[in-house]
Amino acid sequence: QVTVVESGGGSVQAGGSLTLSCAASGFTFDDWPMAWFRQAPGKGREGVAQIDDDGTTVYADSVKGRFTISKDSAKNTLFLQMNSLRPEDTAMYYCAAERFIRYYGGRLAQATDFGYWGQGTGVTVSS
Repeated sequence: QVTVVESGGGSVQAGGSLTLSCAASGFTFDDWPMAWFRQAPGKGREGVAQIDDDGTTVYADSVKGRFTISKDSAKNTLFLQMNSLRPEDTAMYYCAAERFIRYYGGRLAQATDFGYWGQGTGVTVSS
């Protein structure tokens, strides 16, 4: 059974940092693309960062240079290091996984490409 469980959310002031974790189980961790999405109140779910099975990373323009996605294969854990946080980063953050996803030519895959999701972890950034 594939499961992904997020943790690490919280409240932080603008300019601060947080690291989100996603513990994965039930699949061969290194073989599956994974991603972080977020959903702010009243808005749709948007891709934040993605790491493919070959280690290639892709970021949304809004987070490039501030967020870093990484994996610890020994611990089957996905991370999202978030620096220089802004109030507009406030959202529920979700971890997603899927065995095969479409190739978008270096752009983030869509939420509909991922079939396995966690319950989310909340991030609030105050100004």
